[in-house]
Amino acid sequence: MANKWFETVAVAQRRAKRRLPPSVYGALVAGAEAGVTVRDNVTAFSELGFAPHVAGLPATREMATTVMGQEISLPVLISPTGVQAVHPDGEVAVARAAAARGTVMSLSSFASKPVEEVLAANPRTFFQMYWVGGRDEMAARMERARAAGAVGLIATLDWSFSFGRDWGSPHIPEKMTLREMIRQAPEALSRPTWLAEWLRTGAIPGLTVPNMSVGGASAPTFFGAYGQWMGTAPPSWDDVAWLREQWGGPFMLKGVTRVDDAKRAVDVGVTAISVSNHGGNNLDGTPATIRLLPDIAHAVGDQAEVLMDGGVRRGGDVVKALALGARAVLIGRAYLWGLAANGQAGVENVLDLLRSGIDACLLGLGRSSISELSPEDLVIPPGFTRRLGS
Repeated sequence: MANKWFETVAVAQRRAKRRLPPSVYGALVAGAEAGVTVRDNVTAFSELGFAPHVAGLPATREMATTVMGQEISLPVLISPTGVQAVHPDGEVAVARAAAARGTVMSLSSFASKPVEEVLAANPRTFFQMYWVGGRDEMAARMERARAAGAVGLIATLDWSFSFGRDWGSPHIPEKMTLREMIRQAPEALSRPTWLAEWLRTGAIPGLTVPNMSVGGASAPTFFGAYGQWMGTAPPSWDDVAWLREQWGGPFMLKGVTRVDDAKRAVDVGVTAISVSNHGGNNLDGTPATIRLLPDIAHAVGDQAEVLMDGGVRRGGDVVKALALGARAVLIGRAYLWGLAANGQAGVENVLDLLRSGIDACLLGLGRSSISELSPEDLVIPPGFTRRLGS
């Protein structure tokens, strides 16, 4: 039997590309318009260097921390994503992997698995919401997540509905009708291992979003919910305050790129913010999040927990983010590629790689704990950072 372990996230990505139907893989790669931001998210990390020591290095290194009151064994959380069609176990497999490796699962309201099933797999789960529908609907979604046991809420508010990719967008059906199954058959048959996984479950990708339903209604389709989202007026800062108050517990605002927005978030009482550009899937031309992080962390890091996501592919990237002021990072594509490559074990593999990479960096930098990291541990080229807002 072939060894399913992989040594880097890049290897997992290559395996995911071989294993998944092209349209499914294309949906994971995604990006927007010319792909400027999605590329910068990754390449910006390579512009930063390390300043290692040669002797007097610590024999043991500590990387545990807390995020929104949850103790985690490493400063890496699972970011909320929709994993439609990637793997039959979807977010449940991801949640189990996160639990096995001692970290938090974040569940998207556009996920393929119900919040109740995911919480059963990992009680340390944050539920993520977009501003979709009326306040009564959103309150009902929050109450459902609370009843399931979610320990925190993430509000993602940075989506601008930009569309069009220079390399083309994959065909994603609204429903898997007979006609669509016939249309998708050549792709599915070209990936027999992926197809066999689904056939063993006796199911096909449902393409519904069960966590968007309220009041016992059936789960809407992904595009049905997306259409409702497009028709919902964008939220105000008063709406953000209402979400936080309605939830009444640990609350993260995700999608912050500007210093002034970070300050406003603190003013409305958020527990945490995530410096994020939606993985480069939103407004193309937004700078890489690692470039934006230092000024935001300096401005509000003593008033709210500052996290970041976007472009993290190895433990060294995590260490660079922490040295520039992040409390922890969230990962998205990295674990999705692991899930595609080898299910739950593949997600665990990704988390293990990040953990070992963090440990190696701490050793080389002479730091006994992630709490000791600072910009002095990095080689930062002139003009690297970007400050948006004041």
